[in-house]
Amino acid sequence: MTGAIEKLLTETIGLDSASVGPTVVRQAVKDRMAACRITNPQAYREHLTGSSQELQELINAVVIPETWFFRDREAFTMLARHARVHKRAQPIKVLSLPCSTGEEAYSVAMAMFDAGFEAHEFKIDGVDVSSRNIATAERAIYGRNSFRGSHLEFKDRYFEAAEGGLRPIAGVLKQVRFRVGNLFGSRASFGQEVYDILLCRNLLIYFNRELQDRALICLKDLLAKDGLLLVGPAEAALPRLHGFISADWPLAFAFLKSEPVKTPAPKVSAAIPVRTPTPKVNKSKPLLSFRPTIGNEGRGQAPGKPLARASESLIAVERIANAGRVKEAQEVALAHLKEFGPSAEIFYLLGLVQDADGAAPEAAQSYRKALYLAPNHREALVHLALLLSKQGDHNGAEALAGRLGRVQKRSGS
Repeated sequence: MTGAIEKLLTETIGLDSASVGPTVVRQAVKDRMAACRITNPQAYREHLTGSSQELQELINAVVIPETWFFRDREAFTMLARHARVHKRAQPIKVLSLPCSTGEEAYSVAMAMFDAGFEAHEFKIDGVDVSSRNIATAERAIYGRNSFRGSHLEFKDRYFEAAEGGLRPIAGVLKQVRFRVGNLFGSRASFGQEVYDILLCRNLLIYFNRELQDRALICLKDLLAKDGLLLVGPAEAALPRLHGFISADWPLAFAFLKSEPVKTPAPKVSAAIPVRTPTPKVNKSKPLLSFRPTIGNEGRGQAPGKPLARASESLIAVERIANAGRVKEAQEVALAHLKEFGPSAEIFYLLGLVQDADGAAPEAAQSYRKALYLAPNHREALVHLALLLSKQGDHNGAEALAGRLGRVQKRSGS
């Protein structure tokens, strides 16, 4: 029964259940059945297919927001400078999709004001499949979790105290309009709008490859001729496959729809061209030849779980895989993920055992998730590049190879 519902979610919003884990969908279905007071799975499926409202509630239950203000700050620096270069009589139009609970869209407004734009010179649309997320964005009351990192000076300029947290000031709120929408819905749902800047960050990692291609076609259609697309760190190899051109802005993960305009960019050392990495394989060595380290960049484990137990669990995955029991290793890895939460280490290990089991699409997704949590994870970069090369995706492999070369150059190795 869950399989049919997973298929419905894929057809409706593009969600690949493997990207979030089957337990997420199963738990969401269980919760919604309880809310509807339905005990028979078949009866719930029939109710779901006949009720657009219940389908929306299930989507709300499956889509879990994880965002904060000025996440990946360089993206906002880049989009503001791009907007200045392309400033004209008509307002600059920006789309945040998915906008989640609104932090990204409001961050764009603040970045534009900081760049010297007046209120009438830009407008921002925020679109998300979750009506619950949209309601939160429109309510615009944010707690501590929405403010992360050390650069929080914007709070004093753009926020005011409100019951339950902080709210953006009226000038910021007025710049953004929110609505429920679906990238895979009708183009008519976006009207005739084309956008100068489109943020679609950390959405593509939840799609399989076919849907990633479809999504990029839709995104390209929504962008103006000289539009700017910003994606997440783990998605940076994908836009090139659809003709986008890198904006060459460090850590912004930004791409232009057409040839770039000559604009000043931060000074960085030129990357040394590197070939797709081909590590030497010693067949006498075990499948997993590294010892995962807990506490490095990308660890996102639930608070209160002893690190020693988490480390032992990761080592258990390695030991089982080295014994050749890759199916069992995958099960143990998924159990670790459920108990200790996401981390770059577990997604990398999961990718390795999936790769060894011949499950290339699943392995690629796991490697991308590891890179989302730890963009400089060398082993994940190497193995994903090799996997893409084997699949014939040479552009993607070369992009990852270049990224690996820059990581190695920065670290001096």
